[in-house]
Amino acid sequence: MRHLINKTVQDIEISGIRRFFNLVADEQDVVSLTIGQPDFYTPEHIKDAAAGALRENKTNYTHNAGLIELRRAISRYNEVNYEISYDPETEIIVTTGASQAIDITFRTILNPGDEVILPGPIYPGYEPLIKLAGAKPVYVDTTKDAFKLTKETLLQHISDDTKCIVLPYPSNPTGASFSYKELKELVSILREKDIFIVADEIYSELVYDIQHTSIASFDGMKDKVIVINGVSKSHSMTGFRIGYVLAPKWLSEHLIKVHQYNVSCASSISQYAALEALLNGKEDAIRMRDSYNIRRDYVYERLVKMGLHVNKPEGAFYFFPKFPVEEMSSFQLGLDLVRKGKVALVPGDSFSPIGEGYMRLSYAYDMDTISEGLNRLDAFLQKKN
Repeated sequence: MRHLINKTVQDIEISGIRRFFNLVADEQDVVSLTIGQPDFYTPEHIKDAAAGALRENKTNYTHNAGLIELRRAISRYNEVNYEISYDPETEIIVTTGASQAIDITFRTILNPGDEVILPGPIYPGYEPLIKLAGAKPVYVDTTKDAFKLTKETLLQHISDDTKCIVLPYPSNPTGASFSYKELKELVSILREKDIFIVADEIYSELVYDIQHTSIASFDGMKDKVIVINGVSKSHSMTGFRIGYVLAPKWLSEHLIKVHQYNVSCASSISQYAALEALLNGKEDAIRMRDSYNIRRDYVYERLVKMGLHVNKPEGAFYFFPKFPVEEMSSFQLGLDLVRKGKVALVPGDSFSPIGEGYMRLSYAYDMDTISEGLNRLDAFLQKKN
């Protein structure tokens, strides 16, 4: 019966991240700097809101698009923080995490044969969803441009089949983000093109030195931009699985159809927790961001002293250093680091072939763990040299 399985599903591989972890799962005494989730506990007042919703029996289906109170809070939050305005009645859909928001977006806008431009290295979750929609991912190498998509490289890759461009900034795995000026350059060519922009802004609250700007805030862009965001990273709520998609009314009317038949609605309990986060959790996000900023500066100084080529991240909580080890692949280097150096990083080729030669390091850990992991990395590199 195996031959009856959907061929596209058969051809999709388990992510390189998971494949790597499966190989090293039994290794002992390893310091891991791999996990891409906040190391903070969900704030108490948010957990109390979830518990209160349970006690008050708020366990029924909600509106397909989510609680109207939550959609209003999302609308206010984005207007105040990012100067983008969306109608909570018709232009906001609460989803089961940002991942589901991405899925329903691709399934709504893509047709077989369409092309989607992906700036690599990039989070591995986009490509399989694009292929499941029958479309084709087109990777753009950003390694020579501080891991950012530029006007020049974008123009080289736009074709008659380009339906969509993914802008995942701040970036997982590189930590790169756009300044207002850099986004304005892209807008200058995208404003007049009939191409969707999927702006994955899940790390928008974790930006350092510069202020996060949404491409949807530029004049003439809202009608073609689909903003993906959520509370997982900003409020340390990964397990609550609450994301959302912001899109113009004419598009949201179609997104909601895919969403409805996919999950009906996001968890009611999680929605009440997210409502509390957005209404009363502004300081939570700031506190976490300030802590990550301190860790970022510390890790950057250590990596530079090790002689690694590394860009200082402008957002998220990742570094993506290049390793001067040419005789082995990133995956092999990752295995070597675990088995000989007793420290785990994520192989760069997990984030598209463009990531070959790099490794992703997460600093979403306490300082003692980060320090020990870097000590082991330093010792490993000294032995290599």
